[in-house]
Amino acid sequence: MGSAGDLLGGLSMLTHSSSSDSEVIYAFVQSRTLVERINRKIDLAKVFSRPAFDPVFSYDTDGTIEDLVDYWQSMVKVSYASNSGLIEVETRAFTREDALAISKEIVAESTAVINEMSAIAREDATRYAKEELGIAIERLKKAREERTRFRSKTRIIDPAADVQGQMGLLTSLEQQLAQAYIDLNLTLETSSGDDPRISQSRRRIDVIQTLIEQEKSKFGMGTAESPEVESDEDYPTLMAEYERLSVDVEYANSAYVAAMASLDSANAQAQRQSRYLATYTTPSLAEASTYPERGVITLMMSVFLTLIWSICVLVYYSLRDRR
Repeated sequence: MGSAGDLLGGLSMLTHSSSSDSEVIYAFVQSRTLVERINRKIDLAKVFSRPAFDPVFSYDTDGTIEDLVDYWQSMVKVSYASNSGLIEVETRAFTREDALAISKEIVAESTAVINEMSAIAREDATRYAKEELGIAIERLKKAREERTRFRSKTRIIDPAADVQGQMGLLTSLEQQLAQAYIDLNLTLETSSGDDPRISQSRRRIDVIQTLIEQEKSKFGMGTAESPEVESDEDYPTLMAEYERLSVDVEYANSAYVAAMASLDSANAQAQRQSRYLATYTTPSLAEASTYPERGVITLMMSVFLTLIWSICVLVYYSLRDRR
């Protein structure tokens, strides 16, 4: 938070950039926008035309909004101290209750303007972070949908686990093939060539070899006699596709976490730079009438009339002496 900033009718604005905001409020108090807002709540034309017969100080109810703004600036005096960022407002009316009511409305409308400015500043500060978060969410959704579509298509939840199972099956077949060769050699050593067990062992070896070749073809390990089979069951291709999808999901998840952290940081920074008004002297009800200054006006009118009378007398005697 910055130091004490704008003041409006006894109000202080604490803001990160008090001078700039003070100038905004200083201009707002004298603007047509404020006059129109307060006029919707308080009939200013009626308030400023209280004296029934006062053509000098009262407001003409037949005037336009521009006339009302001009009259407003003569009845509401605003002073601004640029070195301290303080604003003071002096409100005049024909009754002290009307002056107090107008002062309170000025405070309320100025507070609303500050709140609007603060909300806009926070929205601007977090808009980019929100956009990045939205992009990260969409990317994460798309990556997860692609991986789910892959699992539905291949009916494999985790190719790595499935590969381990296939490797176990291949190892088991190779062990059975080795045992079948051992049994065949033992049979050849202990029996004649027309022993049916020999043909049975050889058929068993052929079946096991066929199964091994089929399993190897899934891993892209086909031999020259049994070339690699191109199919959807090609595990290297499936593994490569699954790894790519997994990397996309991990990257999208990391981007999502980073975007969330960025948004939280932007919100915290925006809250620390928020604007608000704090009173140090509230609008108060006057106890005695100050304006119009009848004595000062009477004295000034007397002086001016005396000067005019003196000039007229001098002109008259000057013209008579020439004759």
